[in-house]
Amino acid sequence: MVTTDADPLETVLPALRSSHARLAAVAGPLTADEVTDPSYCDEWTIAQVLSHLGSGAEIFDLLLDAGLRGEDAPGPGQYQEIWSRWNGKSPQDQTQDGIAADGAFLDRLGALDPAAGENWRLTFFGGERGLGDLAQMRLGEHALHTWDVAVARDDKATVAEDAVELIVDTLPVLASMIGKPASEPLRVHVTTYDPERRFQLDAGPDGVSLSPAAPSPLPPGGAELRLPAEAFVRLVYGRLDDEHPAPAETANVELGTLRGIFPGF
Repeated sequence: MVTTDADPLETVLPALRSSHARLAAVAGPLTADEVTDPSYCDEWTIAQVLSHLGSGAEIFDLLLDAGLRGEDAPGPGQYQEIWSRWNGKSPQDQTQDGIAADGAFLDRLGALDPAAGENWRLTFFGGERGLGDLAQMRLGEHALHTWDVAVARDDKATVAEDAVELIVDTLPVLASMIGKPASEPLRVHVTTYDPERRFQLDAGPDGVSLSPAAPSPLPPGGAELRLPAEAFVRLVYGRLDDEHPAPAETANVELGTLRGIFPGF
C-alpha cells in the first residue's frame, strides 16, 4: 500500500511525537533498578523495551535513507548488527539511549522536505510503501510498546487516544499477518466506539482476515463483539487480558476464543 496524502506525515507525526513524549515521561525518570523491572512484554524488562524501540529507530533510519536514495531496503544482516549492539548496552543506557534515538528519528521525519516525502518509495515487508506507511508502522509499534512500559507503572494505563484513532484502521492488514488459524470456522461482527468502526472477523483453518464492514443486522445466531477501539487495538496486538480488561460485550463468542486468535507477537 502507498499513502497518497499530499503530506503523509500531517496526522501521523503528531501522534508519534505525543507517544515519544509519553514514553520519555514514564521511563526517563526511572532509576537504574526500576528500569530492570518487568514490562508488559513477556520476558522483557522496561529497559529491553526501550532497547527495542531504540534499535527500531535506527532500523527505521536505514529504511528512510534507502527510500530517499532510491536504494534497496536494508537486509537482516544490518538489523542483526544493530540489535547486537543495543543488547550489549547496560539497562540504564538502553533506556536513555532508546529515548534519544527515538527522538532523533522523529526529528528527521519532521525536518524532511515535503517534496522528498511525497516522492519517497521503498519496497519492504512484501510491497511498495510510501512514507506515510513507514510512519504508520512506527506508530503501531511505538504506541503499543509505550503502553507496555506505562502499564508496568500504572495498571490502568491505556493506549493513547490519538494513536488509537490512526492504528484502528490498520488492523485489517495486521490481523491477516499475525492472527492464528482457528480449528473451526468463526465469523464475528465487530463494532468499536471512540472511534466507531465496523469490521468482519473471519478465522478458520486457512487463516484470519479482518475487513471493514457496513452496518447490518446480526444474523440469527451470529457472533458479535462490541468494545472501545482502544481495547480492540489491544486485542489484536495480544494485550487484552483479564488483568487489563475493557468493557467488551459479546454474543455467541467467548473473548477467550478471540484472545487465542491474537496471542500477541
